[in-house]
Amino acid sequence: MTTGETSSDARRAYSGPAILAVGFRPFFLGAGLWAAGAVALWLAQLAGWPALPSAFDPIAWHAHEMLFGYVTAVIAGFLLTAIPNWTGRLPVCGRQLGGLFALWCAGRVAVGVSAWIGPAPAAALDLAFPVALCAVVLREILAGGNWRNLPVAAIVAVLAASNGLVHLEALGLAPAQGLGADLGADLGLRLGIAAVAVLIALVGGRVVPSFTRNWLAKRGEAVLPRPFGRLDRLAVAATVAAGLAWTFAPEAPASGALALLAAALGGARLAGWRGHRTRAEPLVWVLHLGYAWLVAGFALLGAAVLVPALPQTAALHALTAGAMGTMTLAIMTRATLGHSGRALTAGPGTAAIYALVGAAALMRVLAPLTALDAALLFGLSGLAWIGAFSLFVILYGPLLVGRRRA
Repeated sequence: MTTGETSSDARRAYSGPAILAVGFRPFFLGAGLWAAGAVALWLAQLAGWPALPSAFDPIAWHAHEMLFGYVTAVIAGFLLTAIPNWTGRLPVCGRQLGGLFALWCAGRVAVGVSAWIGPAPAAALDLAFPVALCAVVLREILAGGNWRNLPVAAIVAVLAASNGLVHLEALGLAPAQGLGADLGADLGLRLGIAAVAVLIALVGGRVVPSFTRNWLAKRGEAVLPRPFGRLDRLAVAATVAAGLAWTFAPEAPASGALALLAAALGGARLAGWRGHRTRAEPLVWVLHLGYAWLVAGFALLGAAVLVPALPQTAALHALTAGAMGTMTLAIMTRATLGHSGRALTAGPGTAAIYALVGAAALMRVLAPLTALDAALLFGLSGLAWIGAFSLFVILYGPLLVGRRRA
């Protein structure tokens, strides 16, 4: 990059297809399409349609594709867009970006037809994307001397390793026992969920108060979100400790206690971010809602570990459909608006997206906890999820494939 040239300058100088101009464009569009499509396929299988020709059973396929398909795509789009701003380096675009996206697409197809092509080729194709993404992220951070964000690269590496553990079981290579937990799909999924939870605590802990502070300051508010301090460091450390404990000892009382500690510190952290003052702007308050789901997820997880009669599935879906679903949509909508030159405000359609994903998460969490018809809640949750992401594709797809406004 020449002296005085910024990553924004480089994006404007790019003359290829708009969809490959910057990382958020292909990956957010692909993530939105897959989030809706994969859940539709999942509901169809539950309704008795023929199962996919996958080496994964339907439940394992659904869990894998939501975490390592959808969520990883959003993480890729976010990081490939944010890292140039962190490092001052040229953004990954054009053929290199297209190659990364093609690897992601190949992984989705490979896992879906892994019974046809074999679990080994499927694993190789599926793991090629997270490994390549990790290499690109690490290269950019190191080349830019951006040491502060090395933990982000480490989390991407953990996600790749988590995906590998899931494939070990499909390959029949997972040892029966180890480190107090099965070394296979369950361990890989827990480790992946924990890694994304830590990423939300780490990155969300920067962007939620930062965007809130900017919005409140423009409105002349005197009291702004509390700056990063000791409580934030303790909350992130507790999230890491709780995630690791639950990953390797999911039934241990200490894991439950650490999860409750992470929830308490995360809740105290969230309370200092002044979210109650942002009700007028859905684009801001949805970030607080996403983080609140993370707090609720750890609270439910701690309760379920300490009181075995409570199902852990409620906690898992608070962390996944709730925290991950809400926070990823919050990031995708905000980043798409900002990087396409639109005003940073949510219209009725965007507010509807947030309402639908919130309803989907709430119904999925309540399904095993209430006396209501669990099957009905499950189906309605899936339909609300599909609606949220279909609406995202309809409203934001044209922005993702079109040129940025001057």
